[in-house]
Amino acid sequence: MESFFKYMQRTKAGGFMLAAVAIFSVLQSTASCNNERVKSIVNVVRKDTSVAAFIQQYLNDNNAKALLGLYYPASVKRFYDANNGEAAWVKEQRNPKQTWEAMLLLDCVLQYGLSHDDYHPKELLYKPLHEMLEEPGKISNNEKAKFDILLSDAMITFMNNLHYGKLNPVYYADKIDAGLMLPFHAENALTDALKQSDFMDGVLNVQPKSKQYAAMQDRMRLLKGQYKEDCYEVPESEVRKIAINMERLRWAEINEDAYIQVNIPSYNLKFIQPDTTYEFKVVVGKPTAQTPSLSSEITYFTTYPEWKIPQSIFVKELLPKALKDTAYLDNNHFTIYDRAGNYVKPTKANLRNVKRHIQSYYARQSSGCDNALGNLVFRFQNIYDIYLHDTPEQQLFKREERAFSHSCIRVENAQHLAELVLKFSGDENKITVLHKASSAHLTRNISLKKHVPIKITYLTCEVKEGLVITYKDIYNLDKSLEMALYNTAQTLTLK
Repeated sequence: MESFFKYMQRTKAGGFMLAAVAIFSVLQSTASCNNERVKSIVNVVRKDTSVAAFIQQYLNDNNAKALLGLYYPASVKRFYDANNGEAAWVKEQRNPKQTWEAMLLLDCVLQYGLSHDDYHPKELLYKPLHEMLEEPGKISNNEKAKFDILLSDAMITFMNNLHYGKLNPVYYADKIDAGLMLPFHAENALTDALKQSDFMDGVLNVQPKSKQYAAMQDRMRLLKGQYKEDCYEVPESEVRKIAINMERLRWAEINEDAYIQVNIPSYNLKFIQPDTTYEFKVVVGKPTAQTPSLSSEITYFTTYPEWKIPQSIFVKELLPKALKDTAYLDNNHFTIYDRAGNYVKPTKANLRNVKRHIQSYYARQSSGCDNALGNLVFRFQNIYDIYLHDTPEQQLFKREERAFSHSCIRVENAQHLAELVLKFSGDENKITVLHKASSAHLTRNISLKKHVPIKITYLTCEVKEGLVITYKDIYNLDKSLEMALYNTAQTLTLK
């Protein structure tokens, strides 16, 4: 049979006969609804039996997504349209090096915290690909077209997963496939990668650029690559812990060289700059009032942001209600201070003492998610109406676990952070304004020439000097993400 195919390929008539044989073989296999659609496609392209013709017919079919099981059908079509509808991977008389490299990348998806099941593993097999590239007459052009399309879809899916993540709550698959108002288009990046001398580097370059992500990626490459080959025993729980946090970092959109990052499970804030990093302790939302993950920019901050309650209202209305129900203060965002500015915890005993020495105390009310915003609040736009702010309860920073707020973020040494922000934004001359307003207990809005990106993340692990450091999953979010990422009901992540 092999010699027959070789003979037929050498003759013009044989070429037409081979096409007829290929089409006949497809027609013979049509049993299901999908196969009936394949049959109609074969009939349409009977006059043009090239791989490109089959590709165009598949992509012009409105049922292509269901027919071939494509994850990003519109993106795949845009990819082929930009390349004149030609085959990208099984095209004759082209260097197949990039095709084999694409297959290798899909083989190695575990090293990127992803799953083989998401990239057509049952269809993208090496044996038929070898035949398509080395003995093209053995495989019909219809099958070549399907393989080419599926490999394109797998690569576009892989690149979207590397860049956006598989389960991005903002950039979900249908939105990405629509291709409107996106910061990144995988189909364009794939076209560009195919033009580069280093195809694999062009593909992998779509990943996040943060040092945190790079450290996790390096660790994962060891766990699922080198260590596996060297027969090291690697706990799968560690692999999954890193994988779900790589996924979260893809959502975070950290593309800047300088930014503020608040990581909720580690209770810390980092002001990351190209040449140095400043760290601060934070208090985050309790499990019943969780701090959300988000990306925004700090545009200004406010000194003494709370409204001071008139003394007559404090004496006649506020204090009597607080004595009846100490929760009243908390529920209505009131805070009591002594004349030195020290916070008074609203216990029954403390409130009775305040009543006895009423002129030595006053109350303030915040408009934010926490009762006491302290002397400074950093403002950034977000749909949750949360802030980064100072707090009079400085003793909380001495605790290891610091999930106590009503979803806002309290930061230690807030004034020092404000000074660093002003220097970074080119507003050093406003540091004096900050000091004067703080000393005089004045409310001032201090705007920034250069806005400071802020990323609030939920990372339950990070890699430092090659070692995996884990943090308590305080909101119990790891389990659901692991199940969704791995399509499984069984979870293995470390506690």
